Amino acid sequence: MPPRKSASIDPLPDRPASPRKGRGATFNPDNRFAKRTREPVDDGWARPVDETAADDAPAASPKTTVRIQQARTIISRNDSPDIPFTQSINPYQGCEHGCIYCYARPSHAYLDLSPGLDFETRLFAKPNAAELLRRELARPGYRCLPIALGANTDPYQPIEREWRITRQVIEVLAECAHPLTITTKGALVERDIDLLAPMAARRLVRVFVSIGMLDRALARTLDPRAPAPQKRLEIVGRLAAAGIPVGVIVAPVIPQLTDRDLERILDAAAAAGASHAGWTMLRLPREVAPLFRAWLDAHHPLRAAHVMSLVRDIRGGRDNDSRFGARMRGQGEFAKLIGDRFAIACRRLNLDTDRTPALDTTQFRPPRPAQDDAQGKLF
Repeated sequence: MPPRKSASIDPLPDRPASPRKGRGATFNPDNRFAKRTREPVDDGWARPVDETAADDAPAASPKTTVRIQQARTIISRNDSPDIPFTQSINPYQGCEHGCIYCYARPSHAYLDLSPGLDFETRLFAKPNAAELLRRELARPGYRCLPIALGANTDPYQPIEREWRITRQVIEVLAECAHPLTITTKGALVERDIDLLAPMAARRLVRVFVSIGMLDRALARTLDPRAPAPQKRLEIVGRLAAAGIPVGVIVAPVIPQLTDRDLERILDAAAAAGASHAGWTMLRLPREVAPLFRAWLDAHHPLRAAHVMSLVRDIRGGRDNDSRFGARMRGQGEFAKLIGDRFAIACRRLNLDTDRTPALDTTQFRPPRPAQDDAQGKLF
């Protein structure tokens, strides 16, 4: 097990500040469950001597820390009508990729942390995930349905290189012939081709690579610690070459920022070997909305008002619309235009119909109990 890293963290602001290199959020919004909140006030007593130099200096980037979380269960279940899976596993909480638009950011409030910079710097790993998974799959009443990796945070974010929890989970699923899906931006998925390719041959896995834009400069601020879009296209090609069914998710579509790349992403993905595609519209639940507005003000101040006006048009006059059936695609003329463009491009590229067979749940065999393994080692 990797050593536990230091939990010492530099103080972070809780109001919008200048961008930090390699980080998506510009500040830490208040935890909505906190009993007390702080409001910084400048009383004029502690101004730097050279005020201009201090204001122009780049903000220090906080360090990433990882803490161990001893989970009690590992398979999460949902009955949402607009999510294409009912079971999922999240090996980590928080995500170092730092995508400013990530809909999972509000979940950090349940850990008494901020959905802002805390979400991408104060991470939690679940080193007992594989052990818990083995135990849950062995239960007599377990019903085999595909398990999704990457539902809340990326299973192949940078810390997976050291912790290897995602790989341990896949090893258990491979042993049991249990089907799974993976959604990721991380290049580390290539490391596990040795596990995924044999599973793909048995119709037990498919991978979705998320690519929301092709502009490298834009990606460096939107997805600051994720691989470049061009690298993600290479991942699509390598997975396809290994015989692993791979699709591309154009997500999120951000009005007047990323929508111009829609057709080019699909063209490049089809050329790389993608067999199917999907898309989602930008979602701004809870604390994500003020974080995204602060990001716009910091990186695109002249376009911020226009972008947000289109977002509200898509969401019925609000920053977000959480209704089932509407939250993933939006409504109105702009949302319809994106949907039409996507459909036309997918028909042209033969990405509109998933050509891969459905994942096979009939091969599943429960794992052997731990005591059987121990006896096998003795005799």
